[in-house]
Amino acid sequence: MIDPDTLRKAQLIMLDMLIEFDALCKKHQLQYWLDSGSLLGAVRHQGFIPWDDDIDLSMPVEDYQKFLSIAEGELSGKIFVQNRQTDPHFKFDYTKLRSNRGSIVEFHEKERSVDYHQGLFVDIFPMLTIEESAADKKNYDDTLADIRAVSSISLHTPNGKDDPAKRATLVASLREKHQGWENSQSKVIYGGEMADVAAWFDMDAVFPLTPITFEELHFFAPHNPSHYLDAIYSFDYRQLPPENMRTIHAHSITFAD
Repeated sequence: MIDPDTLRKAQLIMLDMLIEFDALCKKHQLQYWLDSGSLLGAVRHQGFIPWDDDIDLSMPVEDYQKFLSIAEGELSGKIFVQNRQTDPHFKFDYTKLRSNRGSIVEFHEKERSVDYHQGLFVDIFPMLTIEESAADKKNYDDTLADIRAVSSISLHTPNGKDDPAKRATLVASLREKHQGWENSQSKVIYGGEMADVAAWFDMDAVFPLTPITFEELHFFAPHNPSHYLDAIYSFDYRQLPPENMRTIHAHSITFAD
């Protein structure tokens, strides 16, 4: 169990990363929103879930690609932009912003030799749209299940078997179905780089993005957070889970200063 003071210090470092990310997105008119546990935290706690040890963000795939093209040149030296291109030993397909001010060892990394950057992190997921049909929903569900099966072991894929070539093919198959953002009837989906939950969302429940309070500041969130969270979580996210269900990534956290 991570000491509460240690966890809070880590959360504040990640909040600084989010503030810098938000400023860069505003400068370049890039859209993003709080996702998953970070959105849940904003709705239920107006900040971090008390035991949470990361931040989750999503971006339209086009803005995600633009962000990657400028991030290394414009973010401060406190942040490392981590993906398979910048850190070849990194095992996942989405992007993490890693802090150079503190490190995290996740439970799946414990007692393993790790060759990639292990800074405290902000996850960024690219998002797509697909046609709203039963066939497309089944294809989406099946594709994300297949991706999970060939993903590296993590908190969410404990039985994964790392096969980046198969993942790339599966992710590309979803990208080919991307409808763009003009059709209000399209469904918003995860691009497959993060394959934890095969949730899809109504376009008008995501856009226009709406500011939400998070740690006494304002960041962007889906227009209808309740719709978004109901699509992700099978349980009543409005209620605190029992202590044995409060999962975290961190086995240990240390700081550079």
